[in-house]
Amino acid sequence: MSCALGFDYGSRLIGVAVGNALTGSARGIAAIPNRDGTPDWTQLDGLRQSWLPEILVVGLPLTLEGEEQAASKAARRFATQLGARYGVPVVLIDERHTSQEAAHRFAQARAAGLKRKRDAQQIDAEAAAVILERWLSGMVQAIPAQAAS
Repeated sequence: MSCALGFDYGSRLIGVAVGNALTGSARGIAAIPNRDGTPDWTQLDGLRQSWLPEILVVGLPLTLEGEEQAASKAARRFATQLGARYGVPVVLIDERHTSQEAAHRFAQARAAGLKRKRDAQQIDAEAAAVILERWLSGMVQAIPAQAAS
């Protein structure tokens, strides 16, 4: 396994990152619109075709106590749709605190002059990179796709 795509599923935007298992690194590549629970499949199809990932990693939003919530169900549905559409394995991982880490990274990049305020939408893609890096590093275990929702 060399290429993986990671996703930070949100009600308005879905952050997407690409990662490499050999280096254990990931980088945000897109923030895809998600309208009324329907992702922009044309853009997602294009990313899949461009990168040809061998696995897809979707962040599962849990409460601070580790319990599932309404957003967990939507992320699970998205993961199921990805697996059915692309025929590649999909894993779910705990995404707690990934948005904070992404915001911190963005703030550091802004302070260094590498990002501008207008790039803030890419925080969703950066959150997807954090999710994917966690999975690539083995810091978190995959959550079964069929767990209670």
